[in-house]
Amino acid sequence: MQEQIEFYQRKLKYEMDPSDLYEVFQNSTDYIAVDARKASGYDKEHIPSAINLPHKEMTEESTQHLDKSKIYVCYCDGIGCNASTKGALKMTQLGFKVLELMGGIEWWKFDGYATEGISPAKGSQFECAC
Repeated sequence: MQEQIEFYQRKLKYEMDPSDLYEVFQNSTDYIAVDARKASGYDKEHIPSAINLPHKEMTEESTQHLDKSKIYVCYCDGIGCNASTKGALKMTQLGFKVLELMGGIEWWKFDGYATEGISPAKGSQFECAC
């Protein structure tokens, strides 16, 4: 049983779900959402306040302007996409504190949260503490 407890504790250290992200955005300036998809996906629709940093473009140079004291939450389309995992890995390798958003932007919308972009989804909006 202890092994299973440790497994779930490790898992929660590296992931958060949309409701967790929504809550931290309202209460903290320590979290930044990172859309790890191509710019075209971000332009079409993204989580409010998110920055676009495609995982294929993550380098020391492209991330040098980012604050390493913040916690970056990488996301992509959802369960059938691994851009968030690739982005989380790269950012971790570059020395950032990183979490991965479970379910990506699809679960964000499924939980009823709004998006921004060319094709935004309506839903709950937050007052960003950021």
